[in-house]
Amino acid sequence: MTDFEKDLNQFDPPAPSPQAKRRAISAAMQAFETAQSRSQTAQSSSQSAQSNLETAQSTSQTAAPETAQTKKSKINSPLLQGLLFWRRPTDKQNNRSNIMSRLTQRSFTMGLASACVLTFGLVLVFPLFWQRSDEQIIVDNSVQVPSVTIKEKAETKTADVAEYEMAAPPSAALEEVVVTGMRSSAAESAKLSKKPAASQRQVSAIRAQDIGAFSDQSNAAALQRIAGVPVDGDTIVAPAPQGNDKFEHVEENSVKSVAEAPVSTFSIDVDTASYSFVRRQLNSGYLPEKDAIRAEEIINYFDYNYPLPSDSSAPFKPNITVMDSPWAKGKKLVHIGLKGYDIAPNQKPRTNLVFLLDVSGSMSSQDKLPLVKQSLEMLLSTLNPDDTVAIVVYAGAAGTVLEPTPAKDKQKILSAMQRLQAGGSTAGGAGIALAYDLAEANFDKKAVNRVILATDGDFNVGSTNNETLQGFVERKREKGIFLSVLGFGQGNYNDHLMQTLAQNGNGVAAYIDTVSEAQKVLVQEASSSLFPIAKDVKIQVEFNPATVAEYRLIGYETRALNREDFNNDAVDAGDIGAGHTVTAIYEITPVGSPAVLIDESRYAQKAKAKAKAPTNAEYGFFKLRYKLPSEDTSRLIEAPILQQQSPVPAELMQEVNFSVAVAAYAQKLKGSNFLNKYSYHDIIALAQANKGSDEYGYRTEFVQLVRKAELADDLLR
Repeated sequence: MTDFEKDLNQFDPPAPSPQAKRRAISAAMQAFETAQSRSQTAQSSSQSAQSNLETAQSTSQTAAPETAQTKKSKINSPLLQGLLFWRRPTDKQNNRSNIMSRLTQRSFTMGLASACVLTFGLVLVFPLFWQRSDEQIIVDNSVQVPSVTIKEKAETKTADVAEYEMAAPPSAALEEVVVTGMRSSAAESAKLSKKPAASQRQVSAIRAQDIGAFSDQSNAAALQRIAGVPVDGDTIVAPAPQGNDKFEHVEENSVKSVAEAPVSTFSIDVDTASYSFVRRQLNSGYLPEKDAIRAEEIINYFDYNYPLPSDSSAPFKPNITVMDSPWAKGKKLVHIGLKGYDIAPNQKPRTNLVFLLDVSGSMSSQDKLPLVKQSLEMLLSTLNPDDTVAIVVYAGAAGTVLEPTPAKDKQKILSAMQRLQAGGSTAGGAGIALAYDLAEANFDKKAVNRVILATDGDFNVGSTNNETLQGFVERKREKGIFLSVLGFGQGNYNDHLMQTLAQNGNGVAAYIDTVSEAQKVLVQEASSSLFPIAKDVKIQVEFNPATVAEYRLIGYETRALNREDFNNDAVDAGDIGAGHTVTAIYEITPVGSPAVLIDESRYAQKAKAKAKAPTNAEYGFFKLRYKLPSEDTSRLIEAPILQQQSPVPAELMQEVNFSVAVAAYAQKLKGSNFLNKYSYHDIIALAQANKGSDEYGYRTEFVQLVRKAELADDLLR
């Protein structure tokens, strides 16, 4: 028995005997009869009751059972006498009542507190289970739109312009955090204990006060701004890794023997999507998956200061440089740099653009549809007043939001975009077909006719087969309507589909992860993205077996062509926009070098006659084919790759060296077996020494990304 129970029991009064109970009942019955007779007179009843109550209070001490004093007690009211005798209050009972009252108050207080805590918890947890199930396509009510039937969860509704819900644009802007370096405690972070599975890939957070200072704060301010990353104070918190992004798996180019395959042929590539996606992963604290890394897109992300051609009829001027390989002793690099002819602002043709916007449910996050609106608003600022813009959207179905409208009516175009909301499934195939129909209906032979698709690539309704969509885009390309693709978001990002569409639509594929990247792609490089200066651009290099034993092309795995495709004008290849730069790097092993990897065949027939003296001075021969935008017959540019190079200007050599550092970075992330012991530190040193003026800070940002990759790589070991 507890102390509390002992204290409680000591106040219990003795139980009354059976005789006392009988006397009490008898007295109560007599009192009831007496009271009933007295109640006949209404006026005197209340006075009698009051008198009896006062008498009972004065004589309550005489009600204890089994005592002589109880038997002698005189109470005027028999009813009160019986009741008080049955169970009279005592001091001990009063104490017990006080204790029970305090316990009741305490229990009530504790119950009220528990209810408050439970209610607060439900308020926090309930939104996590709330899911939006309605589907909306929000459109401009100032234009006429064909009726669209949308099906969602067995509920069918026919939507016309007046029936669409008009929603205000989100008021919250994207959070931006400027990362100006790696914290000094990075070395200690690498010593953290190993963690299994996905948590093993997370890099410790970067705090603002831990960032190292830059000597040039203008460069620091231009560094990557991270959008859509959760921020805790001034700490960047890495989100959980996403595993549903889709990339095509391609093996890295291998070393080839010149004796067996002396000719290398490929299509140029000016896409930059891989670099931006890799940057986002590194800024989030994770090493990117290897299939996301395309070396040529990472190298061509930067605008290199190669010499410009002077005539648009010959829009390229090849710049070929041979240098020692920094990561493989006994090997050399053949660096090929092309700079496209740039169009003067007053010479730019008119543009006829159709924005094809994905507004499905997968585009609801801040780094998707809201960022799409910001990006296209930037693009509008670069257009001429007589350029036209139309908007087509798709979710569960597709519809026209804005008919072709002059760019000078900017407010009308922005109003149509800002009313869009995300929701529903993704009928991407239907959206592409409608966008091309609209572009074809307003086709202008003298203008640039282009569809710009903004999506995460998550097509899940209608035509979703890559080959079917590819064939459709190819047929429209032949009619002069091109397609460019802007990718957004992660988690369900379908890179493979978007690469397929852009490559076969004679357009570029870019990945927009921040407002800064949108500024780069759609403002600073608007001419390159919109105005082609050449199409079907192919490169072919034939290596000299007398001077080169083997070679390896860095990147361009998805752009390889057959040898005979080079002279076949019917074979499609990449396009180059105004001012675009293209870089290709071969690693070669000279004849007689101890670094040769492929043994000479035992049974190969050895040539008895040596090559002519002039060709012995060449490592190989470079050829480039291209078509002018309005022509169907290709033109040819040729140049020898000489062993003895003319002195390379310091400014050009600086550009070459920086591109080589970027190539090493791409191979390092890819897990290449050809870098030997070349480290991230070596890459940083080479890049730092060749950054140049770096007007926009992109090269400074690159150095920081290499450092982040090094830290993430250390944590995985």
